Parts: sequence; C-alpha cells; structure tokens
Amino acid sequence: MRNLIHPILTAYLIVFGMSLLAADPTEAPKPTGMRAPRNGNVYVVAHRGAHDGVPENTLAAYRRAIDLGCDFVEIDVRTTLDGVLVSIHNSTIDAYTTDGRKGVVAEMNFADLRKIDIGSRVDTKWSQERIPSVSEILQLCKGRIGVYLDVKDASIESLATLVKQNDCELDTLWYISGSRIDELKRCSSKSWPMPDPGPEKNLSTLLKVHRPPVVASVWRHCSRLFVETCHLSNVIVIVDDQGPETWKSLLEWKVNGIQTDHPAELIAQLRQLQSR
Repeated sequence: MRNLIHPILTAYLIVFGMSLLAADPTEAPKPTGMRAPRNGNVYVVAHRGAHDGVPENTLAAYRRAIDLGCDFVEIDVRTTLDGVLVSIHNSTIDAYTTDGRKGVVAEMNFADLRKIDIGSRVDTKWSQERIPSVSEILQLCKGRIGVYLDVKDASIESLATLVKQNDCELDTLWYISGSRIDELKRCSSKSWPMPDPGPEKNLSTLLKVHRPPVVASVWRHCSRLFVETCHLSNVIVIVDDQGPETWKSLLEWKVNGIQTDHPAELIAQLRQLQSR
C-alpha cells in the first residue's frame, strides 16, 4: 500500500506545484462590493474631472467625466473658514482668477468663494463656473460615477458624514495616509481607504500594518514588482500616470486603475484593446 501511495502523492504534488507556477500573480480580484470597471479591467480616474478645455475641479468637469464613461472623478477636498467642504486643488484662489483676486481658501467663507469666477481663465464661456461644494459633487455623482477623494485639508468625520448622507460609501475611494485608516473605518466602514506608500521600499510595511483594499501610487514609484506585490496580497493598485506615454507599461504591469488628465484618450485606447 505504501508503494502505491507514494507515486500517487508524488504525482499530486507535481500537479499542484505546476498549478502554482501557472497561476498569474499579477491578477488581483476586485474588492467585494466595489463597482466594476466600465472599460475592460482598468478603472479610469479623471484627475480633477475631465478638464480638457473645461475648468478643473468644477461641476462642468465632473459632468464631462460622467458623459465620457469614466469610473471615478478625483476631488481635492479643502475646508472653508465657515466649515464648508469644497473642491479646489490649491490652498489659495490666486491661480484660478482673471481679475487679480487673491485669497486663502481656509480664510474665506463659502459665500465669498462662490462669488469668484474660476472658469474664465479657461474660456469666457465658463464664466458661471464656481468652486463647488463636496455636497453638490456627491449629489451629481451618486449612482453615476465613483468618487476619488484626495483629502487635502478636511475632517474625515465631516467628509464621511456627507458621503454617507449621499449613499456613496461603496463608490468612494479615500486617498489618505495609512495612519488615518482607522479613523476612516470608525466613520465610514464601507468606504475604500487608498493609502500611498510612496517609494516601493515602504510598500511591504503598509500592506502588513494597514492591510488596505486599494493602494495608490504614482508613475515614478510604480513598477511591475510593486503591482505584483500588491496583487499577491489581494490588493488592487491605482496609479497616477505621467502622460499617455506611460500607459503601455502600466497596462503591461496590470495596474487596476489609472488616474489621468486625458481620460477620453485612455478610454478610447482601452476600448480598442477590448475589441481585439
């Protein structure tokens, strides 16, 4: 009997070992409950909205991203003097005006920010565009597109309250540091924390200590090994590109999402790849 078991066991181990070698370590399952990508297997994140010819971080840019079929819009979140959460990248309004008006977002009331034309610097046809509140953006996006929150200057608790009020928890990625994940989980258990380890040398510690479902990265820090390491831990990766010339490598590395200033072109390329 021992002589019979030995070759059977040996054969089983050989087959099992071959199956492990054949498994693709670069694939990772989408976290349960997260929206599926619309264009192949890669999430398209519109950086500051789809702002080619449209003022960035405005409702117009977010509407454009929805119309294009993007998966997420990125929102830079700051807080006004009177506690309103708004979407604006810079800490000041200086770069967004055409009349020389200046000011620090955190030192201005929301009503005063709303008076500022931030669209004419792109084209006078956008002169009615204003700095939007996060509440307005969530109402626009709910059920239509996911939201990628870049939390620059905001209370996680206040922001999580808005996300929950608009029933957007399962559609929201949170770009926050690993040290803030526990705080987020207490406020919004269904949202997706997405920390960025920075250089690849920090990745293993981030995965071990914080165990996030999603990891963010940027082109200069990303690599095939970075992506494979995340996927082996069942963590998906969303990367900031450095222009369309970086897409080929990112797709070969099997990243799960790309944040880009060129969402229309990326969607066209992904759809072309799907049709082959």
